[in-house]
Parts: sequence; C-alpha cells; structure tokens
Amino acid sequence: MADTKHGTATHREIERKYDAGAGGGLPDLSGVAGVADVIDKGVADLDAVYYDTADQRLAEAAITLRRRTGGSDAGWHLKLPVSLADGVRDEVHAPLSDDVPRPLAGLVRSRVRDTPLAPVVRLRSARAVRHLVDESGTLLAEVSLDEVRAERLSGGDRRTTAWSEIEVELADGGDPRLLDRVEKKLRKAGVRRSTSGSKLARALAETGDAAPAGRDGWAQPPVPSTGDPAGAHVMAYLREQRDALIAMDPAVRQDLPDSVHQMRVATRRLRSAFKTYRKILDRETTDPLGEELRWLAGELGVDRDREVLTERLTTALADVPRTLRLGPVRARLRIWSIAGRAGSRRKTVAVLDSSRYLALLDAVDALLADPPLRKAAGAPADDALPKAMLKDFDRLAARVDHALALAPGEERDTAMHEARKAAKRARYAGEAAKPALGKPAKRFAKRMKAVQKVLGEHQDSVVAREALRNLAIQAHAAGESAYTWGLLYGREEAAAAAQERELPEVWDRAAASKVRAALGG
Repeated sequence: MADTKHGTATHREIERKYDAGAGGGLPDLSGVAGVADVIDKGVADLDAVYYDTADQRLAEAAITLRRRTGGSDAGWHLKLPVSLADGVRDEVHAPLSDDVPRPLAGLVRSRVRDTPLAPVVRLRSARAVRHLVDESGTLLAEVSLDEVRAERLSGGDRRTTAWSEIEVELADGGDPRLLDRVEKKLRKAGVRRSTSGSKLARALAETGDAAPAGRDGWAQPPVPSTGDPAGAHVMAYLREQRDALIAMDPAVRQDLPDSVHQMRVATRRLRSAFKTYRKILDRETTDPLGEELRWLAGELGVDRDREVLTERLTTALADVPRTLRLGPVRARLRIWSIAGRAGSRRKTVAVLDSSRYLALLDAVDALLADPPLRKAAGAPADDALPKAMLKDFDRLAARVDHALALAPGEERDTAMHEARKAAKRARYAGEAAKPALGKPAKRFAKRMKAVQKVLGEHQDSVVAREALRNLAIQAHAAGESAYTWGLLYGREEAAAAAQERELPEVWDRAAASKVRAALGG
C-alpha cells in the first residue's frame, strides 16, 4: 500500500527469527518441500539507527523505528505489530532524510505524544542473503544470516554486544506453511527460534541497564480474578479500552478498514464505563474526561458515519432494477461520497494531530495511574457490578417504553435513537463485567446487543432518509430526475417501520424479569 502524497509505502511482513549460535552458518535448505533452488544473493552491509523515547515507549509496544542505509531498501522503516506470535508486522517505508519523516512521526504520535524521539541503538549487520524459489523461479522466501554488532547510543556509556541470527521472511503472497517447512529443516540442523521479538529488543536487553520505570498509567497489574473487588475489574476494563484506543490511532491514520469504527468504539466504551460505574469512580474526575471522550467520538463519527452511509446507499442503489434508475444516479452518489469522504478524512487526521487529543490521552493515562476510586470500589465484584448493570437496564427500559408509546414520526425517531444509546451503554456494562461474572454477564450483553441492533438499524434508516432527501434536492436542482432517490426514500421508510414492529418482540426477550433472573438478582 503506497501513499504517493507523502512518499510512503506499507508492506505486510511475515518472518521468523532464529539464533544462529556462535560461528553458526546457514544450513542447507535445498531439500525443503516446494523449494526448487536456493540462490545466493551475496552479502550486504547494513547500518541502522533505531529511534525511541528516553523511556522506550515504542519498544514497550513492540514498535521499531529506524533509519537504515545499505541494502536494497535504504530509508526509514516503521514496523507496527499485527500478530507478534506469528511474526506478522506492517512495515511502513519512507525515503532517507535527516529527520524522522512526518508521516512516520504521525503514526507513533499516540505512543510518544510530545516526547522527543532520539537515537537509542545502532545496529551494523553483514547480511548474507539467500532466495528460496520454486520451479518457475518465483521467490518464495528470503533467508538471511545476519552478523550483528549493536551499540547503545543512549543511557550513558556506549555498551556493545554482538550475535548471529537467521531471518526467514515470506515473499508477498506466499504460503505461510512454507515457514513451517523451513523451520523443520532448521530444527534438524540444531537451529532454534530466537527468544527476542526483534533485533532492537535484543540490543536493548543486552546493552542497557534495567528497563526504564513504567510511565504513569502503563504499569500492567495482574489480570483480576473472580474474587477481586469491583474496582480492580473496572480499572482492568478501562485499561483495555485505553490500549485499544491508542493501538487504533495509526490504523486510522493509514485509513485501514474498520479502523475508525474500532477507535470510536473504544472511546465510547471508556465514556460509558465512567457513567455506569459512577459509584466506583469519582465523577469529579470522570465527568470532564467523559466530555472530552464525547468530543473525540463525535469527531471520529464524521468519518465513520459517512463510510457506513455510503455503503448503505450504494447497496440500496444496486438493488434497484436498471429500468428504475432514472438519471445519472450512480455518478451523483459517487460524487457525493468522494466529496464528503475527502473532507471527513482530512478532519479526522487533523483531530489526531491536535493538542486537545494528546491532552485527552494524557488525562486517561493519569486516571489509570491514580484511579479516583470511591468506597464502593472495594465491594465484591459479584455485588457491585450487577447493581450497575441493572441500573443501566432500568434506564433502557424507560426509554424503550417511552419510544413505543409515541406515534410513528419524528418524535418517535428521536426517542428510539435515545433508546439505542441506552442499549449500547447497557451492553458495554455487561461486556465489562464478563471477566468477573461470567455467563450471566455474557447473556446480559447478548440481549442488550440484540436490542441495540434493532434500534441501530432504525437509526441508520433515519440518517439514510435525510441523505436521500438531500440527494433528491441536488438532482432536482441540476435538472435530473429525482424519482430513484424518492424510491429509495420510500424503501427506507418501510425498513424503519419494520424495525419499529420488531422492537416489542426483541424487547420482550430482554424483559426485566428475565434479565434479573439471568444475573441472579
């Protein structure tokens, strides 16, 4: 994936690392099934300087940022973990420059905030490269033997270390099973997997003192057990959502599928937890923070809502028979989508670059470092958490009853949207309590999700109708037929009516008596 505007390119890297051992060479891999030939590509001298903060925020997240010369891919490389256990990372490449390129600095901003990046380790490697190819000469994997010399550039004296390692990197589009076959051959030769996830991790471990003291809010306490108090479970849930929020930041900047949605969900879950657990967390701290989270969710919503709406309208238009598509409807929808998408994308990235957003992340860290716990935080989880969940349920019940009592129309639409937000909050409360309460909380969350789904589909129809009305107005003003937009508007009205008819049945399945029984209350 390339970004021509900023000169960056992203590559999905799938590799495994092995300890070559002192004086160890590269075993013969010509007998690996599927490999027709092993081609010697010579030796390259690589010189890489790795950057991080003084407290190693990138290393803490298994992220590496380096400036490398030598070899075929000289430049800046940022590696973001996808699945550490499987050796999968996304590598973002940028051309050589003296300073960290702005696009790469943006991708790590949620981690480093305003903390400077500086050289921490220099690695010089002599890399002997072999290509594993099939019968047609197609590259299957690249195998390298690296003789590494590492020098610490931060933290006082410049300590050094050296080692040899073997890397096996799958070619683009290659079969991951090849890595298993290569590993089997290596193991027979006495070669074992490296215990370090990266060269940088090994260099830091072997050339540094004890790891830097953990940052505020980043210490990882033990996972709460069933018998731990309610406060421990709530704080574990908040930490999980904070981690998800920060992890999705670079994905949003890269415009990866579903990234905005996932980041927005983490934001909403944090804010929802503050409200649900008001008896556990002091509102003087959480209310202002909740307002900032609402701001962020709203800003992210500009992009996400446009994405969802475009998909809905495109699908709906595709279902209209060609004879009923009057006028340039596809072209008008495409222009509408591109115009809105471009503006919303720019705004989203600007929000993530703002000082307000960084201050919000710092505030969440501060809360996790020094939780504003109230007396109820010490109560047993199986007592405090169900009470909070059922309070959210009662709030939802009142809103559903109000919506169903109204006649169809704009007022009911608004009431159902408010009920939808309450259903989401109740669902999140159930999900947060699952580690402590187990199946009862899981069943509760499942029932709340079913209610939320019906109300959400209804709200999607309301939003779609407003967009269709605007498209019809634009078409009419341009002298085009507005018939197709009116047809789609009518279909959305029918879909909303169907959701309104379905709601009572779904709600009955989540009736208070059943929910209370499921929670043992």
